[in-house]
Amino acid sequence: MNDAPAGAGPVWVTVVDRGGDRHVIAASAGCSLMEAIRDAGIDDILALCGGCASCATCHVYVAAEWAGRVGQPGGDENDLLDSSEHRHAGSRLSCQIPISAGLDGLRVTIAPED
Repeated sequence: MNDAPAGAGPVWVTVVDRGGDRHVIAASAGCSLMEAIRDAGIDDILALCGGCASCATCHVYVAAEWAGRVGQPGGDENDLLDSSEHRHAGSRLSCQIPISAGLDGLRVTIAPED
C-alpha cells in the first residue's frame, strides 16, 4: 500500500476488462475511478452520464479485499446497481469511487454490459 500524500505520485489500479485482459493504470488522486479507467483508454467503460451516477454504465466489481477501503454504495448508486442483471456483493459504480493514495493497488473488474 502507498501511504504517500495525495499528489505525491500516481495511484496504481489493476483493471480487468470484459475480455479478461489486465491493465495496470496510473490514476491521479482526486479524480474518480471511472475517469482514470476512461483516461487509460479502456473502452469497456461507457460513462454515458459523464460521472453523475445516473446511468450505471461504469459498473465494476471491486475485489473482495478492497471492499472495506472502497466502501459501500450510497442510496442513488445502490438503486442504479439494483437495476443491473450483473450485480453482486462487490458491485460499485466507478464514477462514485474517488481515487486516493489509500487505494494504491486497488483491483477491479469491469462488469458485463447490461
